[in-house]
Amino acid sequence: MADPVPPISIDQFGSEPIWIVLIKVVAVFAFLMVMTIFMITFERKLIARMQFRLGPNRHGPNGWFQSIADAIKLPFKEEVIPAMADKFVFALAPVLAAFPSFLALAVTPFGGTVNMFGYHVALQLTDLPVAVLWVLVCSSIGVYGVVLAGWSSNSTYSLLGGLRSAAQMISYEVAMGLSFVAVFLYAGTLSTSGIVDAQAKGGWWYAIILLPSFVIYVISAVGETNRIPFDLPEAEGELVGGYHTEYTSLKFGMFFLAEYVNMVGVSSLAITLFLGGWHAPFGIATLWPFLDTGYWGLLWYFAKLMAFMFFFVWLRGTLPRLRYDQLMRLGWKVLVPINLAWILVVSGVQTFALASHTTPQQRLIYIGVVVVVVIIAVLLWPSKKETPAEAESLEAGAPVKTNYPIPPMDLVVPPSPRLARTAVTAAATTAETTEAGKA
Repeated sequence: MADPVPPISIDQFGSEPIWIVLIKVVAVFAFLMVMTIFMITFERKLIARMQFRLGPNRHGPNGWFQSIADAIKLPFKEEVIPAMADKFVFALAPVLAAFPSFLALAVTPFGGTVNMFGYHVALQLTDLPVAVLWVLVCSSIGVYGVVLAGWSSNSTYSLLGGLRSAAQMISYEVAMGLSFVAVFLYAGTLSTSGIVDAQAKGGWWYAIILLPSFVIYVISAVGETNRIPFDLPEAEGELVGGYHTEYTSLKFGMFFLAEYVNMVGVSSLAITLFLGGWHAPFGIATLWPFLDTGYWGLLWYFAKLMAFMFFFVWLRGTLPRLRYDQLMRLGWKVLVPINLAWILVVSGVQTFALASHTTPQQRLIYIGVVVVVVIIAVLLWPSKKETPAEAESLEAGAPVKTNYPIPPMDLVVPPSPRLARTAVTAAATTAETTEAGKA
């Protein structure tokens, strides 16, 4: 009979042979590269199906080699660098955007402990007592790559895209970080493997127990990755392409790579913190315990990851883009205040539960009661009614007061100089034609 495999411990990560560590590094890197190539084609084909049109269908079986063809083609395209750009920073920015995205996956648990070549090996590159903070640090470094790309390009559109992205990513990182606090309070640890074990022992996913934190995290993750409906830094209708407008060839490909690796990173973090990690869902482990051990964790992790990635693609094919003022208002005036209030509720319930020695099920009931009371209070809160003066002004056609600048309705826009020159040229041509006809 084989020796029982021990659970994951933080202390075991420093004692593994270096060649096993190298195998795990190569495996994580290869996984991210393959996921990027797969997700590009998967997203294009899925959105095409949603919009009743054809997606990639030329390269490979049913078009599944399209991303491989693009990956081979992109490095060989002509590389154009603006003449007035800062050459060193221009080349450094894509590296700063892509490299931290790979580092964030270093603390993600892909499975439990397995027997590999006679060693007990955790399916996780490493773990730290503050592993979740490590992920936040890596995501914060990625902001520098975006900002420097916009600044070094010496282009107005790129600079505006970089400034937008910096403000957006910083704003939504605040909401994302606050959504982790409730998880830390409930799990009692900042270690990723420890949080996964806490959910397995408690029997409940934190996405259920801490539903407001999970919802806020999902919204913040979409804003953090600059995906629709929060892709304002790359709004092609306003900024051509945003911060990477001037990038071509391999440098543009690195920004593309960073976006999809970030998607995998935030999805993996959601799985780890809120969806039970690599453990089997829906009570499968209770019926068949062997399905929740060994390499089976890779299967459950990948299934949850694909569900989350499908959610990203679904948003892109469904929702329209927000205005920039709506984006920032949602982050600072909605997500952050709700998060702070929710942290206060969770910390109060945890303090009361620990003092009264209640069970986790009773704590869940207390949190549910508080949430229901808050929802009822919000629904019963009196809404602002229009005063008679405001109603009369609306009926009279007076301009509506909003927080977004709206031009006056009686604004007369002068014709453009090009239109005026065209009109003069057309008049002169008509006059010459008329004179020639008379002659």
